[in-house]
Amino acid sequence: MATMTADLKIPKNDPLMDPNLKSTIDQIIDDNKARPGATMVVLNELQAKIGFISEPMQDYVAERLQVPISRVHGVVTFYSFFTTTPRGKHTVKFCMGTACYVGGTPQLLEKAKQILGIEPGQTTADGMITMEICRCVGACSQAPVIVVDENIQGKMRPNKLPQALKPVQEQG
Repeated sequence: MATMTADLKIPKNDPLMDPNLKSTIDQIIDDNKARPGATMVVLNELQAKIGFISEPMQDYVAERLQVPISRVHGVVTFYSFFTTTPRGKHTVKFCMGTACYVGGTPQLLEKAKQILGIEPGQTTADGMITMEICRCVGACSQAPVIVVDENIQGKMRPNKLPQALKPVQEQG
């Protein structure tokens, strides 16, 4: 069976076009295709190793695993862990759980948009910071909460946000 990569219109910057990354993708698929739940296992591995799962990668995985593209796309879009575009080196997540929302997350988001010049779901032009919205992080007593990389910062206020973002803005 011929591989679909020749038939797809794949952007030049897609991991499938990089021989080293494609080799990694193929290895992940080959190592896991016979396992029960192979679709989820392969997608988890790809997310961990490549950092995102592009649409051409989804098509490729579906073809190689011989499963419908709807199954692969459904998994990628259902679970928030998966992303279809590269993330920045750092992530800043804004909790939108009830306590955080009521406590001021919408105002924090507006301030972050001004500081970073991006919308939620986007990455800064330098590829350093991705801004995301998330659901409850379980720190309701500290609302409103942001998560910078893996560090929860509670009782956040718009005037404290520049200082909270400074470390990841300065890191190269």
